[in-house]
Amino acid sequence: MNTENTTNMSSKTIVLIAFLAVFGLSAQAQTADAVVGEWYTTDQRGKVEIYPCSNAYCGKIVWLKEPTNPDGSVIVDAENPDESLRNRPIEGIEILSGLEYDGDGEYEDGKIYDPESGKTYSCLMRLKNGGSELEVRGFIGFSLIGRSEQWTRVN
Repeated sequence: MNTENTTNMSSKTIVLIAFLAVFGLSAQAQTADAVVGEWYTTDQRGKVEIYPCSNAYCGKIVWLKEPTNPDGSVIVDAENPDESLRNRPIEGIEILSGLEYDGDGEYEDGKIYDPESGKTYSCLMRLKNGGSELEVRGFIGFSLIGRSEQWTRVN
């Protein structure tokens, strides 16, 4: 093999590797971002918007079916362990944080805050049914000990 053919082949190989690396990262980013959007909670009493944040995914409550109490006052984060946060409205609260895409269809190592109890749990999420449903699991310690909910993508 002459030097010109070797150089030409090496250049093509480098271009191919670079293309595959860029394409692979792009495909992974698109897959990871599949969770981005608005989701109805299991009982459809609320909507959570999931979005990228600091190399992970977070989510906040963006809509409540009943955002006010019977007396007309706004529902607030009354159970929060931090007294200074107990008067903030539930709408707008970030309840999901730090969820990292594992490259295999799951989002792990996150936290989920339950405004009804004021407790924060470890969290993992998994897209299901072609991305139209999201299994959200809150747990303490091991993921086997916890509770799962099925959220539905808002169209």
